[in-house]
Order: sequence, then C-alpha cells, then structure tokens
Amino acid sequence: MKRGASRGIAETVTVVVAAVVAFPLYWMVLTAFKPEAEVISADPRPWTLAPTLDSFVRALTVQSFGRYLVNSLVVAVAVVLLSLLISFLAATALTRFRFRGRTTMLVMLLVVQMVPVEALTIPLFFVMRSVRDVAPVFGLNHLGSLVLVHLAFSLPFAIWMLRGFVAAVPVELEEAATLDGASRFRFLWQVLFPLVAPGLVATSVLSFIHAWNDFLFAKTFIISAAENQTLPLALQVFVKPDQNDWGAIMAGSTLMTIPVLLFFILVQRRLVAGLAGAVKS
Repeated sequence: MKRGASRGIAETVTVVVAAVVAFPLYWMVLTAFKPEAEVISADPRPWTLAPTLDSFVRALTVQSFGRYLVNSLVVAVAVVLLSLLISFLAATALTRFRFRGRTTMLVMLLVVQMVPVEALTIPLFFVMRSVRDVAPVFGLNHLGSLVLVHLAFSLPFAIWMLRGFVAAVPVELEEAATLDGASRFRFLWQVLFPLVAPGLVATSVLSFIHAWNDFLFAKTFIISAAENQTLPLALQVFVKPDQNDWGAIMAGSTLMTIPVLLFFILVQRRLVAGLAGAVKS
C-alpha cells in the first residue's frame, strides 16, 4: 500500500512538472495561431476558436528569412561535427594516455564551465576583432566567428562527458584488437567510436541546441553583415518601440523549434542510452 501510494505521488509530481515545463511551449504555439486581436487582448485565453496562419505568413515573408535559416544550419552543423571529432579525440587522449599536465587539463575543463558566458562576451569581441586581421573568416561579421566561439564553449562539457564513455570501454578490448593486428587508428574508428556513439549523440544534441538558439554571440559578432545574420536575429524585425508583433515572434519561434524537434526524433534512442551512460559514469 505504501509503495503504491509513493508511486502515485511520484507520478502526480512528474505530470505536474511536465505540465509546467510544457505550458510555455503550448502558449508559444497557441499565440502563433491566434488572430492579432486575440494576441493583444487584455483578457488572454488559453485557447482560440479562430486559428489563423497570418502570423506565420508575416514571419516567413521577412526579407532573407531563408538565408538566415541556412546560416543557422551552417553554424549549428559545423559546431556539432567539429565538437564531435575534437571531443572524441581529446577524451580518448585524456583517458588512455598518461602525460604531464593531464590532471591540470581535467580540472581546467571543469573550471571553464563555471565561467558565465556573459562575462566573456566583451573579451571575446576584442579577440574576434584581432582575429579578423589574421584569419578574416573567423573574425567579426563572419559565420566562422560564431562557429569558433560555440565550439570553444561546447568542447569542455563534451570532452568531460565522453571521457566517462571512453573509460567504460575495457582496456582488454584494445589489447585484443592489437593482437589481431589492428592499428591504433583502426581501433579508434572501427571499435571505440561505435561503442561511445550514444555519448556522441548526447553531446551533439547539446551542442546543436546551444548553437541553434544563440542570440547573444550572433548579436555581438555579426554587426554590419546582414547576409551573415542567423535566425534568432531575424525575429528582431518584429520588436518595435511602440508595439511588438508577438504573433509573428511566436510564429518565428515555433518555426525555429522544428529543426530541433526533428533532430531529437532522429537521435532519440541513442540519446536516451547516452544520457543513461552519462549518469552511470
């Protein structure tokens, strides 16, 4: 009886928490489908009897909306691919090899994650301004600057998380592969890489979301090159001094969530396995 009561309480709390988390998403989608009169009404209601696509039309007709979408995809995909490659190699090196400064590097990975992003925005701006003279593609007003910054913030967590997955692979497996004639490179990509795939998926999801939803760095580094702006910056068009177009803002935000949802659907199985493995490690 007590176990059943405890389980019922736990399930009720879970449902309540899920409802609280999902309500902002519901309100965003609802506002996107509401007529403009209902959106600005002083008596908001959690439903609408006259759904319309006008807000989506206004969002999609923003000048260069497609270009902003492509820019966001380029940045997010580049960050995911580069972070997966670098974090996998770094995690393997920190786990399998013993070298001077190894412990210091592991501590630094933790310390870096404690620094607020906002505290580094201005210093990074000056860094990117200096980088522009050496490597223009990674300087201000270029998508490379966003890729570089997001990569720097994604790598510490990705390396630390993948380190647990690499450590969970027995050393004896590598020794057996070596005895069978496999080189270290072959073991790395044909044996170790598939075994830590769930962890790679989990870190890729976090890296994708971080880069896709970014507004702060995009606003700071893409100053005058309108052709290199990302999708979150496109929503600024509807923010006006006198009256914000909340319908279009919510419609644009709803459209922005679609790629993230599709990404989740594609990797959901490996994502669950990856998060479970991260908890165990």
